[in-house]
Amino acid sequence: MQPDLHCRTLAAHTLKHFRALSPLTHCMTNDVVQTFTANTLLALGASPAMVIDPVEARPFAAIANALLVNVGTLTASRADAMRGAVESAYDAKTPWT
Repeated sequence: MQPDLHCRTLAAHTLKHFRALSPLTHCMTNDVVQTFTANTLLALGASPAMVIDPVEARPFAAIANALLVNVGTLTASRADAMRGAVESAYDAKTPWT
């Protein structure tokens, strides 16, 4: 199998699996890219949730299928929320980036 064909086949299989799962994706992004990030994930078949409140972020990360953290335009409140969410995701063995 040629590398190009193998890559395309693998990408198609991965996207099909991703869409079947429709992962609940906890996104902690800056205001500039929040809408773009949500729309991109929706187009791919995910279920994005933009949860940035420090009280809600930790428990939400525990139930999400994935966590995205973008520290652009960081505030003290967001930093606290992100730390809590990452700790919760780590404890739940949830993938995060």
